[in-house]
Amino acid sequence: MSHPASRVLTVLELLQAHGRLSGSELAQRLQVDVRTTRRYIRVLEDIGIPITAERGRYGAYSLVPGFKLPPLMFGDDEALALSLGLLAARSLGLADAAPAVASALAKIERVMPAALQRRVRAVAETVTLDLSHAPTATDTEALLQLSTAAQSQRRVRLEYRAADGATSRRDFDTYGLTWRGGRWYALGHCHLRRDLRSFRLDRIVTVTPIDQSFGRPANFDAAAQLELSLANLPRANAVEVLLLTDLAGVQAEQLGSFGVFEARADGVLLRTRTDSLDWFAGQLARLPFDFRILQPDALRTALAARVARLQAAIAAD
Repeated sequence: MSHPASRVLTVLELLQAHGRLSGSELAQRLQVDVRTTRRYIRVLEDIGIPITAERGRYGAYSLVPGFKLPPLMFGDDEALALSLGLLAARSLGLADAAPAVASALAKIERVMPAALQRRVRAVAETVTLDLSHAPTATDTEALLQLSTAAQSQRRVRLEYRAADGATSRRDFDTYGLTWRGGRWYALGHCHLRRDLRSFRLDRIVTVTPIDQSFGRPANFDAAAQLELSLANLPRANAVEVLLLTDLAGVQAEQLGSFGVFEARADGVLLRTRTDSLDWFAGQLARLPFDFRILQPDALRTALAARVARLQAAIAAD
């Protein structure tokens, strides 16, 4: 956990960057409660930082107009976070990521002391991040346009190319974007289908803003919604398995892509669909905890066949 003094300075940086933030917004960004945020604001006021506090339900904090922070400075933890974040950006499949990362690192290093420069360069030159899946090339402009549309809650028109090559046009309200399995996805309301849909950004041909606003659901979780969408794709076999562990055990095995998980008193219920029961049996066989297959019976047969093959391999001379 960072030192309280660092969090106080982070409040100052956030107000400088965003201009106006509510107590709840600051608390969410700092991962503290609103009362703690108010204490940080009082500390800033005590050291002479001019802050305006608007009271009431829609109140917010802001710096007095004209106030500017001193030149950019980073602590060791901030420099490490920036370096790792830029390294991760190289692996996110964005078309212009590599030159942008190199440019950003150069600009950051110019404002750092020599000792901190050496640490940042050490991370950039020696650390490799494996994000498990080869990324699919994605147009940076589509990501920027859709994220802007989501923030401003303005509708867009998509030209979208499906897996079979067919193209379609549809009006789309972007609720959020997420990265999963080497690909970027946009999630929101599709007016063509009149329902919540997800779209792969590498299949989006064009994004055209439309002069029409929409209401985005509060606290929309794009990653969780994509998990739910993928788990309910119309695959051949519906599967239910009781995992004899807890949600922490599921997270430790990185099973998020398997389906939807529900914590119960006797374990964690996994619901999903699959086209290959043999493949799914193999995934179950590698788990370090016990499980019970609830449905379908054919999955038990597939698992038994896999066990038989392993036993035969062990018994072979």
